[in-house]
Amino acid sequence: MNNIVEEVLEKTSRETAEKNKSITVEKHLDLELDLGTLLAVDINDLNEKELRTKPQKYLQNLTRDNTQILLNAIWELPTERVEETIVAKLPKPTTRLPRSKCIPKPRAPTKWEKFAKEKGIQKKKKANLSWDEQLQKWVPNYGYKRAAAEKEKDWVIEVPQNVDPNTDMFSTKTTAKTERVAKNELQRLRNIAKHKGVKVPRMGITSSDKLSSNQLLTASTIAKASTASLGKFQPKLPKEKEVRGKGIAEITPGVGKKRKAQHLSPSAEKEKNLATVTALLNKRPTIDIEKAVNKQIFQEQTENSESNQGKKFKNKGNKKSNKKGKGAGKPAAGKGKRNPNKRTLGRKRR
Repeated sequence: MNNIVEEVLEKTSRETAEKNKSITVEKHLDLELDLGTLLAVDINDLNEKELRTKPQKYLQNLTRDNTQILLNAIWELPTERVEETIVAKLPKPTTRLPRSKCIPKPRAPTKWEKFAKEKGIQKKKKANLSWDEQLQKWVPNYGYKRAAAEKEKDWVIEVPQNVDPNTDMFSTKTTAKTERVAKNELQRLRNIAKHKGVKVPRMGITSSDKLSSNQLLTASTIAKASTASLGKFQPKLPKEKEVRGKGIAEITPGVGKKRKAQHLSPSAEKEKNLATVTALLNKRPTIDIEKAVNKQIFQEQTENSESNQGKKFKNKGNKKSNKKGKGAGKPAAGKGKRNPNKRTLGRKRR
């Protein structure tokens, strides 16, 4: 009984000692620390004996000691309080980490950026509100409130003299705005294509000797995606093919994007697979009875026609063999019957 109590007490004391280890860790050689990247490099030799006998426990203790040294060094840095949280100010990193990808190239300027640079036009930050003299109030420069203000401002539109008086000017204004938005979107896609190095065919009148079918298909796809709905409500041809090529999906939103498969639970996946197998096993072949009957009739007719042709050839062979024999060509007497209604001219005498 005493042995059991001693073992329990010893195990409890051991676990308590492991949990409440000292924060002071001693090493033969100091660790190389880079607090800017929270990097600690241990250059001490490993204990090969413990690494072979108890690898998991040894590595766990080694990681704990090195982490404790790193945290001790962090808490020696100057700290400050940010929203009831103590934050340490890390120094600049000294270790140069390699990049996983190459340094990105600078973006090519757009047509407007080139024009602004040539003319010396500087971009100015627009204010959120502007004073409207007609409405006599501050109106936002963008957003849904701007559209409401425009509607309130343009409650009536004057019809020009050179336009049909029955023309709906409100729908004309809406159509013009939609075309401007589509034009801007097309120009944006052209800039992206130019930056990505994708050759976009020219729009408008095209000649067959300069553009291939793939280029024309690319042009139509880009034009469809330039609408306000990104081509969602554009009609498609009956046998229209999808555009395939390098960079097409990047300059045309919604092209080439596939929806990720939904993650199913094991039970749902099992039910789905069982339903698929059941549908395959219960599937019966569709038999076209009319087609099968017509095929059988055609086969029988073909066989009958072949057999009739064989009989004709056989009869012709028999006739030739009879002519070679004695008395060939002479009719047999007394085997026929005379028709009294048929008029005969008599035998021709020589």
